[in-house]
Amino acid sequence: MQLFGTAAPKQGGGSANIKDGSIETFAQDVIQASMTVPVLVDFWAPWCGPCKQLGPILEKAVDAAGGRVKLVKINIDENPEIAQQLRIQSVPTVYAFVGGQPVTGFAGAQPESQIKALIEKLLGEPVDAEAAADLDQAREAMERGDMHEAVAMYDAVLRAEPENAEALGGLARCLVTAGQLEEARSLLDQAPAEHANHQAISGARAALSLAEESGELGDPASLLARLDGNEDDHEARYQLATQMFLRGQVDAAMDNLCRIVKRDRSWGEDKARTQLVRFFEALGPKHPATVKGRRMLSTVLFS
Repeated sequence: MQLFGTAAPKQGGGSANIKDGSIETFAQDVIQASMTVPVLVDFWAPWCGPCKQLGPILEKAVDAAGGRVKLVKINIDENPEIAQQLRIQSVPTVYAFVGGQPVTGFAGAQPESQIKALIEKLLGEPVDAEAAADLDQAREAMERGDMHEAVAMYDAVLRAEPENAEALGGLARCLVTAGQLEEARSLLDQAPAEHANHQAISGARAALSLAEESGELGDPASLLARLDGNEDDHEARYQLATQMFLRGQVDAAMDNLCRIVKRDRSWGEDKARTQLVRFFEALGPKHPATVKGRRMLSTVLFS
């Protein structure tokens, strides 16, 4: 039997970040999901006493992380193939998956402090339920274009945690959107060195870089005129897509770049696909447009 199946996910657990897993859903729930956020996989059995102690502790810690980490619970009695392939020798056993691979784990029941420390290590920052709620609210505000509320929420987090990477990156994105590029760069330059590769920081830098390029792009009207004369003017379409992205026309921007990739993948040394990846990075991996854009790109590349 194949371990990494493709069936639709089975919903379980007490929140959107906690679910029951199986051999059929492992690829989607664990492998694919861990490309976006760390995923803890709890291997347990109904007859296991320590499992009953550890389970609620894991769920509480994951809920406190506010969507920045997920938990998949797998009953080894119902899924012995997974336990065999991952060499699970006892329960409870917990593996942490990042980027599609197990990166750390432990066996046996652990205290809440150890679980919290593990999650903080995976995230690269402290876990605080109130801060997580504020960050969720800030992200939602940004997605609907309410920069005023987003700035207020990010400020609230930074007052309590001045080095919170997600809040620093989010506030920098708000500044970029407002056209305050120097202020955004100054804020990002203040980010601690250990957060340099944090997705929120790198994504904000990508957004800033794109915004700084806008002065080098052609006028949208003239670019459209060029495309009217020659729909295969890939440079005009590339510049127009970047202009659209910076103006908030994200879907149209991605559609234009995917069109270039479909017609000439090698144009500009893979320039269009590379720009799409920069868009994804600037938006963040969980943004709906990023999820949609990755599907569009995969369809073009593998059709």
